[in-house]
Order: sequence, then C-alpha cells, then structure tokens
Amino acid sequence: MLEKLRNSLQESGADSLLVSNPANVRYLSGFSNPSDARVIVSADEIFLVTDGRYIAQAKAESKIEYKIFSIDTTLNDFVAKLAGKKLAVEANYMSLSSYKELNEKLGYQALVAEDMIAPLRLIKTEHELEQIRTAAKIADDAFTHILEFVKPGLKEVEVALELEHFMRVNGAEGLAFETIAASGYRSSMPHGTATDKKIESGDILTLDFGANYQGYNSDMTRTIIVGKASEQADKLYHAVLEAQEAALKAVAPGMATKELDGIARSVLANHDLAKYFSHGLGHGVGIDIHEAPRLSSTSSDVLEPNMVITIEPGVYIPGEIGVRIEDLVFVTSDGYETVSQSSKKLIQL
Repeated sequence: MLEKLRNSLQESGADSLLVSNPANVRYLSGFSNPSDARVIVSADEIFLVTDGRYIAQAKAESKIEYKIFSIDTTLNDFVAKLAGKKLAVEANYMSLSSYKELNEKLGYQALVAEDMIAPLRLIKTEHELEQIRTAAKIADDAFTHILEFVKPGLKEVEVALELEHFMRVNGAEGLAFETIAASGYRSSMPHGTATDKKIESGDILTLDFGANYQGYNSDMTRTIIVGKASEQADKLYHAVLEAQEAALKAVAPGMATKELDGIARSVLANHDLAKYFSHGLGHGVGIDIHEAPRLSSTSSDVLEPNMVITIEPGVYIPGEIGVRIEDLVFVTSDGYETVSQSSKKLIQL
C-alpha cells in the first residue's frame, strides 16, 4: 500500500504529502482521533502529527511513528518544518484559508493533489473485512433486540436511542451515522432521522442504522410493520424486496455498478414504481460510511474482489409511505457474500 502511495506521490511531482482527510489519517495510522491529527508521507518516512493532548493515545494506537507539536506552536508551523522541498496537500480536504496559511509558513505554494489514498481504500484487506463483519454483527444483533422493544406509542427517537444504546454496550466504538427511524408518512423520507413522532398501530417503520467498530462501519436497513400491513405496504415491500434480491444476485467482479442499479430499476419499473426510486442503488462502506464505489446510473465504477458495498433500493411516495431494504455485501472472487444476516421477510409485530 505504501509503495503504491509513494509511486503516486512521485508521479505528482511532490516529495512529501500532507494527509488531512480524517478517514485517510485513520487508515494510515490507526489513530482514533484523526480530526486532530495529520500524516506526512515522504519517499522514506511516514509519521503521525498531533498535539500534546494525545501523547498517550498516539503511543497506544498509532501503527506508525508519531510526532507531537508543543502548545507554543501551530500545526502549520510544525508541518512546514517537517515538509520537504515540494509538499502536496489533499485537494478535497483543506480549506482555502488553511492552504494560504500553510503556504506562508512553507515559503512556497504547496501542490494541490487529488486524493491519492481513496483508491487504495477501495480494496479491503482481510483485517478490514473482519472489522466490518464485526460491525455488521453488532447491527444484526441490535435489530433482533429492537423487534422485542418496538410497540405502538413509542416515539421514533426512543427506538433510535434503544438501537444506539444496544450497539454501544455490545462493542460499537460509535455510530456509523445518525440513526434513521421513520414511521408512517415519515417513511417516505429517505433520510428521516428519528423525531418525537409516536409510532401508531399499522405504521410502517424504516430503520437504517450501523455500528462503527474500531474505525470501520456497517450499514443496514430493514422496514417492518408495527401491526398488520396494509395492502399498499405489502405490495411496496415485496416489490422492493424483489428489486433488492435481483440486484444482489448479480453482484460479481467485473460488474459495472450502473448495470446493478439498472437491474433494480427495471424490476421496480415492472411494478410501475421506478419513478419513486429517488437515489442510487448503493455505495461503498469502510472507514467512511459513504465511499467509493458508487452504485448509480451515472457511475463508471466496476466491482472488484474485496470491495464492500450496499444494495439498497427504495420506493418513496411523498407524504404517504416508503420502503427501503439494504444489505451490506462483500464482493468475492466468484460473486458475493451477504454480510447483513437479519431476515428480509415482511415482519409484522
């Protein structure tokens, strides 16, 4: 991995790279407070840079050498002293004001480079896959738990908090993202994070959540009925499930992600529902909850073994009802492995 990164650095014309994207910092170092750290990579060195609050933490966590800057200096002053004659910075993760300040400290204009690390993160190592698998297991267990908890009269936020509490006490470092718990008409909101709306008997309830385990995320959506499903809910659910399973079965190395998206849309079109599928089929998952590859009609990405993706078609009729079903999936050398193990049968509580 470092050899590929250094080759990219050489090709850019720089002799060192300042890594400031927190996901990339954690990927290279293992440090769990990456927003308060940077990594510098050169042809023969790689080290973490952080401040005095993290001396003990850097020693315990960083898998690379670390350097601590003192309270009487600034990060940019410290970086300027360590940088080579031609420093590159990540174009997608540095503000203009910080870039201008760094250039003043350097005495020259740093090279603005495209992300050299994101392409390396596309293909997961066995260790990364195991971290993600553990995160997915925590989420699966949380779903099993929440089925015993949900009942009419509870607020959406109470359900979300119970999911979050279960994941934290069962090994999650944190949440992969803000939990979505959207009931009744709010299920038509793809990003309907939990509110104080009370769940009513007969409501459809969409739960989209994930655990973060040692820096790696999981992502799963299940839609359930609190009570008995209406005819409309039953129809939508099984149409989405058909689309989800059709796309899932087509996952394989060499598959264009836009073709997977098209498979799901074709199934929904057969049910006259494609117009209500308002987002892409899925996305990559790793240190970031949304990373490459993208699964959409406009994506040029192609699947490779050890990519981690979601397959999550949805149908959302504004102001009425919505259904989404999402699995976390590993691309294997000969197909796929479904990591999300929770049942996708229509659950009526």
